[in-house]
Amino acid sequence: MEKLKCLVPESLKRRVAESSIDHLPSLSSSLLQYFLSLPQFHQMISELAAEPSTQAGLCAKNKGAALELKQKGNQCYSSGDHSQALRCYSQALRLAPIDAHDTGKNLVATLYLNRASLFHKMGLPMESLRDCSRALEISPSYPKVWYRRGKVNATLGNYEDAVHDLTVAKNMETSIGGKKQIESELEILAQHHENKSAKPVHHSRKSVRIPDVPQQIKLQCVETADKGRGMISQVDIPEASLIHTEEPYAVVILKQYRETHCHYCLNELPADTIPCVSCSLPLYCSQHCQMQAGGQIHVNYSSKINIHKKKSNRSEECPDINGGNNCDPKLDHIPEHKHECQGVHWPAILPSDVVLAGRVLVKSMEQKGQFTDVPNLSEILGLCESYSKMLPESKLELHIYSIVLLFCLQCSYSPEMSINGNSTSQIVILLSQIRVNSMAIVRMKSNDFPEQQNWFQKFSSGEADVASSLEQVRVGQALYRAASLFNHSCKPNIHAYYISRSLLLRTTEFVAEGCPLELSYGPQVGQWDCKDRLRFLEEEYFFRCWCRGCSKVNASDLVISGFCCVNPNCSGVVLDNLVVNCEKKKLNIPETISNESQVHESGDIDVKKVAHISLDQTHSSLHIDPGYCLKCGSYCNFSSRSEEVKKAWIDLRRLQDSIASKDMCSTRLPDALRSLGLLRSTLHAYNKSIAEAEDIVAKAFCLIGDFQPARDHCKSSIEILEMLYGPNHIAVGNELVKLSSIQLAMGDSTAANHINRASEIFCKYYGPHAPTIFPYLRVLERERCRVIS
Repeated sequence: MEKLKCLVPESLKRRVAESSIDHLPSLSSSLLQYFLSLPQFHQMISELAAEPSTQAGLCAKNKGAALELKQKGNQCYSSGDHSQALRCYSQALRLAPIDAHDTGKNLVATLYLNRASLFHKMGLPMESLRDCSRALEISPSYPKVWYRRGKVNATLGNYEDAVHDLTVAKNMETSIGGKKQIESELEILAQHHENKSAKPVHHSRKSVRIPDVPQQIKLQCVETADKGRGMISQVDIPEASLIHTEEPYAVVILKQYRETHCHYCLNELPADTIPCVSCSLPLYCSQHCQMQAGGQIHVNYSSKINIHKKKSNRSEECPDINGGNNCDPKLDHIPEHKHECQGVHWPAILPSDVVLAGRVLVKSMEQKGQFTDVPNLSEILGLCESYSKMLPESKLELHIYSIVLLFCLQCSYSPEMSINGNSTSQIVILLSQIRVNSMAIVRMKSNDFPEQQNWFQKFSSGEADVASSLEQVRVGQALYRAASLFNHSCKPNIHAYYISRSLLLRTTEFVAEGCPLELSYGPQVGQWDCKDRLRFLEEEYFFRCWCRGCSKVNASDLVISGFCCVNPNCSGVVLDNLVVNCEKKKLNIPETISNESQVHESGDIDVKKVAHISLDQTHSSLHIDPGYCLKCGSYCNFSSRSEEVKKAWIDLRRLQDSIASKDMCSTRLPDALRSLGLLRSTLHAYNKSIAEAEDIVAKAFCLIGDFQPARDHCKSSIEILEMLYGPNHIAVGNELVKLSSIQLAMGDSTAANHINRASEIFCKYYGPHAPTIFPYLRVLERERCRVIS
């Protein structure tokens, strides 16, 4: 894309820079005509969207590569390198064409069988069982698969199923020796399970269901002068109420998570991943997700070649291959990956938001049944756009990606699709809408909390690390039409979270009738200082935030990155020039934006405790000067103090690196403790930087098994966060998990109180889904009961 950018003439670039929505059709037409005259453009489209038959498509199936990987997997299996064998078999499944054969057997079915055998050997019987069933969907007359599934069912204690599968395998086996071996195993199985009842095991994973349902709460869309369109409640809403659930109009996985998360539900992938039937890009966690995304499953191939209509009488035994759990091929939605599933390059190469735009366009065309003209997407989606507010460079990118996307879709989806100035401008607007209206689907990364009985023993010995396990990661990007109506606030009163692809909105505080319902445009936005929040929101979403956190002077914004007064008896805060300028702007907010007092004194820190407030009769002015204490007026050498803080963080970062590598140098912790003391004497007592340093030191003490100082430093971190965000904020809940884990490792029964409090906070934000999203809550609850008993 950079090459195309460089080729655009300066005259066109100027037109793009100065353009508005009204200019888009003519401007798009000019850019389109220019690119059509460039051989480089046609070469790019050829590389992105050419048929896999004409070249080795990036996402195309490749029988030769699949066979090589299969052979390598077999070698690794034989040598005992099971992890490498699993990688080889799984990658071979991504590349193997569904109709490819190897030594007379379907290649995909053989690969599923090989992986099933590997899973059985690795002690993963359920994964093995699922792979066997997948192989039988493709090749129902494959005796080795029936035999393997029988063995797996025997391992799982599914006696009747094991007998059934081994009997089918015996009837299909052609060699006398093979039949006798299976008969012998059936006899052993019968003796072993005589007079024992088997427990049924479900063969397929069920879809995640949402047990919590929204209350009958009436919401209303209103227009305001400062924020435009937004949602309010028509009734009082209690805290922790589920007010809205919604499925996405379109969703796409982010590139960096393609190998670790399901391309449909965006949950973490299990070991027995399922590839797309027709291309090698997506991986799915289940056959349900594969079918929902692409509209195809392996059984489609079986029906196509009439594999169920064999002349042999043995075919009568083939229909019961899934234990009554066959997937319903009828779909109630439009498969979002189907138009990308041609083995072409562009779904893998183009940015995620451009791929998402393609999915939105295709879905709208499918719904209308119109495949030549691009529909008016603004009318369909009802989203606001941000094109006019974008930088010239970003505008040019949107135009180029829009033209490229349309040509890729014309090649791989609808050859009769018209590409002109109007259709291109529609995609430009759509991309600008995606930039400000799409939502990041997040997952909690908590690998340090495995669900196992001896986890705390491992933690106590330093093998498991509790204090570094909580991380929120963005795995996908989606458009939710109704949810896009909710405005932003840096002090939100509703919280967004996800169960699979489903968006759920829950109140985090009591919301009075008529009050705006507002969420945060990012997991940690509300936890930054004001200047960083404003910069992020202007750069990413093109608006100046006027929420209650950004339009009033808040004590938390004053102290979060502030310095302490040189007077040891003063609790005042000293600010740098950037923070001072940000706070002064709040005092110049037009009355149409804020008609309330511009000093917000409610919360966990009283503004007057950290700043000397000098208000006039209208309570609309605040005297703030950089370098001077806002309470007593003492001056401090700000530049020298800033240098001290930078030096202190050198030692703390080194300690952090040692924790990550679990290689604790003998001098790192003492150096970090001295630096922590320096931060405490330099920064304000409620500065978030001190909380972060306390957290790092707590992790270090956990690593060496010294839990008492770890507990004390963790408590100090929590005290600061409570002052900044309030006692019931989700950030406090995360730290309480760490604290209670440390206390449990010490055998401290008071951990129960912190576990209960953490659970209450998480349930306020996530409702009954909290233990599902955060499995370590179940671990802590189990350990709490153990300690109390």
